[in-house]
Amino acid sequence: MNTLKSVKSATRNAKSESVMPTRRDLNFPLPAERVHDWVGDGQGSVHFTHLMNTMSLVIPVGERFFIDAVRHYRDQIQDPELKKAATAFIGQEAMHGREHDEYNAKMFERLPSAAVFEKRVKKLLDLFAQNTSPAFRLSGTIALEHLTAIMADGLLKEPRIAADAEPGYLALWKWHALEETEHKGVAYDVWEATQGRGLKAYTIRAFGLVLATTIFWAMVLPHYANFVRQEGKLSDVKGWRSFYKMAIGEVGFLRKMVRPWFAYFRPDFHPWDDDNSHYLEGIEQFSAPYARRAAPLAAAA
Repeated sequence: MNTLKSVKSATRNAKSESVMPTRRDLNFPLPAERVHDWVGDGQGSVHFTHLMNTMSLVIPVGERFFIDAVRHYRDQIQDPELKKAATAFIGQEAMHGREHDEYNAKMFERLPSAAVFEKRVKKLLDLFAQNTSPAFRLSGTIALEHLTAIMADGLLKEPRIAADAEPGYLALWKWHALEETEHKGVAYDVWEATQGRGLKAYTIRAFGLVLATTIFWAMVLPHYANFVRQEGKLSDVKGWRSFYKMAIGEVGFLRKMVRPWFAYFRPDFHPWDDDNSHYLEGIEQFSAPYARRAAPLAAAA
């Protein structure tokens, strides 16, 4: 039976109950001259860097979409701790969008076509928001949150990605990955609290991941290739070898996403089934040098 009444009595995941997200107001030094090659295999690599940059271009408009999807259901949540977590989720996503706006502005200066790509993503999400139900928008949100959570885990567990990276860009991505980990169960818990765990809810969330993944990569990959082309590196065999090592081969940042991606289709799936909360130890010490100012949580909510 897939009713709101039956779900209100369901027990939240224990790890979700023990991890409360915190809104952190941080700022990172991002040298504009390194925006195109801030990460790579042994030395700055345009190829892997622009994959990360292309994903960054999606983040501000995507985060605002997530905020709206969760905010729509916040007042329906009966569990006060989950409601508090949803507010913290909104606060964190607002900060991510702001910091990636500053990051992306450096991409716009280097490659003006990056701004065109961001506008296309916004137009697509606006159309989606205007023509789908709140439940389907929340389904898309938890699907994309799953993608970002497994990307965050891949970045945090693989030291070779960080080994030669420019410190400011690396710090921003590490902070983002830590907070994505910290709140990875929140939107999913909102989903279960408002949509249920029955066959209908499962079908919508499973379809949401297939659709979100298809659209995400269909948007990202062609524009990524265009950015590499504009850098004059499309025929750079050495650069593509480095990219292969980082994304598919020995390091395997993208390859290692496949198994956790499929885990989402288990009927009993929860984001905290993969308990990587040990990465959150020391998050406050990591964040402290980048603190911008104290700000009340409710300001972004």
